[in-house]
Amino acid sequence: MRIFGAVLVGAAVALLAAGPAVAQMSTPNINLMPEVKSKTPEEREQDEVRDKAYRESLKKIPDAKASNDPWGSVRSTEAPKAPAKPKAKTGSTTN
Repeated sequence: MRIFGAVLVGAAVALLAAGPAVAQMSTPNINLMPEVKSKTPEEREQDEVRDKAYRESLKKIPDAKASNDPWGSVRSTEAPKAPAKPKAKTGSTTN
């Protein structure tokens, strides 16, 4: 029984040690920098039409309305003033 337990522990340690190495080896080859391909004249034309339509649609968006803040007239628009500095005491402070 002890031998069987030792074999199981040994196998577990071997799997844990080999796990990161196996994970590094099995990653697929992914090219993160694909070749830059130029657009055909038709594709450029389609992009220009699409951009023009986008710009025109932005012009159709109405202006934003004023904020609906019920406390807006109550609040002050000025920055809060700094608190007054405490006055320095003069004389002795014996108790």
